[in-house]
Amino acid sequence: MHYTPRSIAFLCELLHPPGAPSPEVIQRVHNRLFQDGHPPYSSYAVTPTGAVLSNPVGQPGAVSSAAFLPDRFQFREELTGITLDEFIARMGRITSLVLEAHPVQLFTAQVVTVRSLVNPRKFRDSREYLKEGMLGFDSELASFGRDPELYGVRLVFPPTQSEPHAFTLRIESFANDPRSLFLENTGSFGPTVLAQGLDPCWARARTTYDFLVERGLPFLSHFDERQNA
Repeated sequence: MHYTPRSIAFLCELLHPPGAPSPEVIQRVHNRLFQDGHPPYSSYAVTPTGAVLSNPVGQPGAVSSAAFLPDRFQFREELTGITLDEFIARMGRITSLVLEAHPVQLFTAQVVTVRSLVNPRKFRDSREYLKEGMLGFDSELASFGRDPELYGVRLVFPPTQSEPHAFTLRIESFANDPRSLFLENTGSFGPTVLAQGLDPCWARARTTYDFLVERGLPFLSHFDERQNA
């Protein structure tokens, strides 16, 4: 069954041995991006935890930032409309420039989170999809004396020999729009030796997204066939 996922957030953390880039390094990167034209971030600030590049956002809850913390580079794009390709390109450009001035031998781990929305095909309300289509609840909820506001499941996939990384997949109803299912997949990956280049980091971002789309959506479709609405 075909779904059209609507990505609403991409997050990536590149963990490294303790030692944040100095604020001066990030400021020079910021200045260079402006000199090159079309900078991905318009603002630079120094916070108690580290230097941050960011963009102004108009929507409540939206975030567009790159933070350089004592143990990680943290990239966040939430409710900004950015695509996966744009997110990867932005991370690659910024990370490469920072590493030129602040060399790091390896990223000790990487965590990528992708969030998307989809609409069930045969249920008008995602709560009904989860309650009856996926979870198969009937009268059991009467024990609580009232219905839940939200429903959801969490699936954890440990590393395997062929896929040495973990995924945590959340499937929930969405408070802001009852028609939509909220999907979140978080991938946890091992070290990256930077002498071998940054490409594995960006491939992992795609792997996390692909797991949600290529495996998560077919999983959802099985329960969408249990038509109720």
